[in-house]
Formats: sequence, structure tokens, C-alpha cells
Amino acid sequence: MNEWNDNEPIYWQLRRIVLGQILSGALPEGEAVPSVRVVAGQERINPLTVSKAYQTLVDDGLLEKRRGLGLFVTAGAQEAALKQERERFLKEEWPATRTLIETLGLDLNQLLEGEDP
Repeated sequence: MNEWNDNEPIYWQLRRIVLGQILSGALPEGEAVPSVRVVAGQERINPLTVSKAYQTLVDDGLLEKRRGLGLFVTAGAQEAALKQERERFLKEEWPATRTLIETLGLDLNQLLEGEDP
């Protein structure tokens, strides 16, 4: 069972968990994802929250609904997720990270090499 962060919607946190499983290969392409009921029961969260998380991944083309069978990881999902997450990082997170590095006077090369600045 996960510890949920009160500062972010649970459905978004769950989405990120499933996305991480797709990226790592823990949820391989073509494999069924756990049902809404199973996840809701295990995590003790509302089934609508699980459905909302899954729907965001369907909207992104990473999961597909198969009538009567459930949700499955789409073919090419890992590569598509990697591309989407790289783009999101470069647009949303990197600018703030870069600004913080510069503000703190840190040397990027030292950070990349794992040295203490």
C-alpha cells in the first residue's frame, strides 16, 4: 500500500506509479493492468480515483480498453511514455532545476560527475 501525499491529487500520484511501471517494464506492453476494483481495494482508495488515473493513461495512448477484458498496456507504450516524460521534464522541470542550480551557484559539471561542489 502506498503512502499518499496530501499536496497532490491521489489519481495523479497513482498515474505516476503506473507510468513508472510502464517505463521500467514492470508492466510490459500487451499486459493487463490490475483492475480498478483490485487497486481500489489494495490501496484503500475510491474506485473513481483509480478510474480517473487509468483514464489519463488511456488519453495518453499508453493503455487501451478491451471490451469485457479490461485495460492493457498498448504496443509501443514504453517508448511513447519515455518520449512524453522527456518532453515534460524538459518543458516543466528542467527550467526550474536549472534556475535553482544557477541561483545556488552550483557547478553543473561537478554535479554530473557526482562530486561535492
